[in-house]
Amino acid sequence: MPLRAEEVSAVLRGEIEAYESKLKMERVGIVLEVGDGIARVYGLDDVMASELVEFPGGVMGIALNLEEDNVGCILLGPDVHIQEGDKVQATGRIAETRVGDALFGRVVTPLGEPMDDQGPIETNLTGRIEVKAPGVVERQPVCEPLQTGIKAIDSMIPIGRGQRELIIGDRQIGKTALAVDTIINQHDTGVKCVYVAIGQKLSTVRRLEAVLHRAGAMEYTCIVAACASDPAALQYIAPYAGCSIAEHVRDNGGHALVVYDDLSKQAAAYRQISLLLRRPPGREAYPGDIFNVHSRLLERACKLNDELGAGSLTALPIVETQEGDFSAYIPTNVISITDGQIYLDPDLFHQGSRPAIEVGRSVSRVGSAAQTKMMKSVAGRLKLDLAAYQEYAAFAQFASDLDDETRAILDRGDRMVDVLKQGQYEPMSVVDQTIAIFAGTRGFYQDIDTDHVADLEPKIVQYVHDKYPQIVAVMESSLDLSDETAEQLSQAITEAKGVHAGNTD
Repeated sequence: MPLRAEEVSAVLRGEIEAYESKLKMERVGIVLEVGDGIARVYGLDDVMASELVEFPGGVMGIALNLEEDNVGCILLGPDVHIQEGDKVQATGRIAETRVGDALFGRVVTPLGEPMDDQGPIETNLTGRIEVKAPGVVERQPVCEPLQTGIKAIDSMIPIGRGQRELIIGDRQIGKTALAVDTIINQHDTGVKCVYVAIGQKLSTVRRLEAVLHRAGAMEYTCIVAACASDPAALQYIAPYAGCSIAEHVRDNGGHALVVYDDLSKQAAAYRQISLLLRRPPGREAYPGDIFNVHSRLLERACKLNDELGAGSLTALPIVETQEGDFSAYIPTNVISITDGQIYLDPDLFHQGSRPAIEVGRSVSRVGSAAQTKMMKSVAGRLKLDLAAYQEYAAFAQFASDLDDETRAILDRGDRMVDVLKQGQYEPMSVVDQTIAIFAGTRGFYQDIDTDHVADLEPKIVQYVHDKYPQIVAVMESSLDLSDETAEQLSQAITEAKGVHAGNTD
C-alpha cells in the first residue's frame, strides 16, 4: 500500500503537538574521597552553605566547607557503603529537623527520627536547625521566674524564663541531676522541656528516659539524642536541632526549657570535624570559630516581647571541667556568653553537701528580677552569709581558739548548709522552699544539733501544711510574705519544732 504524504505529515504534526518536554535538571556531584565521617565532593558548584545533600543508600550529609574546587560534607550516617566516584545529589533544603507537639514524649535523633518504640512521629512541621537569633528589639527583659525546685538555686542563683544559665563542674558531681530536677519541677507550669544528650551512652539516655517516665515528666519532654556511637556530625548539630524544637514552642507564645548536656562534647565533635576538613587549628586545636559555634546557639534563648507573643526559651548549657580547671578554653568561652553560672565543687560533693553548689563562684546576672517577693524576703542575706561562712571555715581549720563572733558565723553557716541539702529527683515547690529557708534564716535551728537539721526540716514543712493550711494558701496565692504571715509562720514553726525536736540540742 503506497504511503500518502498528507497522512504522514498529519501523524507527525500530531506527535509534535502532543510532545511534552520532560527534561529534569538535577544538581549532582561526584565523591572525590570519603572517610572518618567526611566526604569531599566535586561538581556541586551552586550548593548552599549547610544544605542537605544525599549520598547513595539514603545517607544524608551537610555541605560545610564551600571551597573553590570541591565541597567538604559532613556525613550524618555511616560511610561504609560510600565510595569514590559515587553520585551525590543536592536537595535544595537547608539542614532542618522535625518540630511540633508530636515530638514531646518521644526520644528522637537530631533529624527528628524516632529512637523509641512508639511508632512514627506524626508531624509535617519542620524547622531549620540554624536560624538567626532574635534581635534586641524583639526581646524584653527577663522578669518571670523559672522555678527549678532546688532550694540553693531558687534562693541564691535564681533563673528566669528566657535566661541562659551555665551548669559547670567536674564529671560525676551532679550537673545532669540539677537539670533533670528542673525538668521534673515543670510538671504544672506549662513549660515544655527539651533535653539534648550529646556523646552519651545509649544506656544512659534510656535510664534518663525511665527516670522522667517515673516522675511523670516525659509527657512534656523531648529527648534529642546523639549518642557516643553516632557520627561526630550528629553530635555537632544535636544542640541546634534541640533548640529548633524549643524555638517552635517559644515562637507560638509558649514557654520552653532546653538543656544541652554537654557542650564540651559538642566542641570536641566540632574540633574533630574541623581538623578532618583541614581547617586551621587554634588554641587546644579547636578551630577559630568555636566561640561562634556556641554563641549563635545560646543567643537564641530569650524572652520575646508582647507583640511577638511573649514566649520564652530558657537554656541550661552544661560544661564539664577537668580537675576543676575553671579557666580552660571552652568553660571561659561559655561563661562569657551566658547570663551566669552554677559551679559545682568536687570538694563540697565529697563532703556530702549535695547539690555541691559553690556560692562564691556561682552567680545569676538576672538576679532578684527572677524571684518571687517572698523568696526575696527570706533569702536576702543567705548568699552573703554562706559566702562568709565558707571564707571563715577555710581559716577556722588552722585556728585553735575562735572568738564568739566567728564561732556564731560558723554555727549558723553549718546549719544553713544542712538546710540547703536536697535529695536527687526531689524538687520542692516555692512555698515549701520559703518555709524551709525562713526557718533557717530566722535562727530556728540554732539550738538544734547539726546532725538533726536535715531530718527536722521536712517535718516542719509538713507540719505547716497539715496544721496551718491557711498560711500555705495565702503564700501560694500572693507569692508574698507579709509581716502578718511571717508572724504566723514563726508561731507555726515554733510549734512544729516543739513537737518534732523535743529537747534535742
